[in-house]
Amino acid sequence: MDLISYLAAFIMNQTNKYFLSENNVPFQDFFQFGMSVDCVVFGYVAEEIKVLLVQRDAEPFIHSWALPGDLVPMDEDLGDSAANVLKKLTGLQNIFMEQFHAFGAVERHPAGRVATVAYYSLVKSDNYHPVASSWVKETQWFSIKDLPELAFDHKRILDKAISTLKRRVKYRPVGFELLPLKFTLLELQALYEALLDLKFDKPNFRKKILSMDLLLQLDEVQENVSHRPAKLFQFDETRYRELRKEGFAFDIKVKAN
Repeated sequence: MDLISYLAAFIMNQTNKYFLSENNVPFQDFFQFGMSVDCVVFGYVAEEIKVLLVQRDAEPFIHSWALPGDLVPMDEDLGDSAANVLKKLTGLQNIFMEQFHAFGAVERHPAGRVATVAYYSLVKSDNYHPVASSWVKETQWFSIKDLPELAFDHKRILDKAISTLKRRVKYRPVGFELLPLKFTLLELQALYEALLDLKFDKPNFRKKILSMDLLLQLDEVQENVSHRPAKLFQFDETRYRELRKEGFAFDIKVKAN
């Protein structure tokens, strides 16, 4: 660095020390708290929604169960950091995660002021096998209806993620990727009942889902079943994209039992 550049940088640094924000607080006072990311990974298996938790092997909250999360390094974007944290703690990677909320209560972290940005994902958990690493002692899929006590404010984060998931699956066909490529209407109904924690009337659900014109009925039926084999269907993603261009809105709202 030449002398002129050095002097310019020095003057800028000195100026920043005394720069005041709009409420006359020194600008540098706002750079004294941390940022973290927390990952809510939902899994679907055996007609049940589960969430991936990690058991902490470090303070604070050592031995407690928590969502996979950590502080954001200074040189990482939030999205990259969420993916890297999930991989570092559980070994899971190449999972699409969507940012859904920020949590910034003053006392949410015992070490100091830390705001967190939360991400969620919905996966077929049979396809993913997390392995504990870094400061994580153990990983485990828990039913969202039978959870241990969680560290920090992670229960609040998880509750918000569950409500976000329920709201979004009503208006986006995100659940189909959790099913086999070929599925029955009963399997589809069981999926949405698990996602929304509701019980649907079978005829009403069939009528609603078929009226959307998003399913391809195949010339195939179930095999190796003890009951009358049901017809098989596929999700028509091409048709869905065409309908979206025409203003179609996916809406799974059905009268529940």
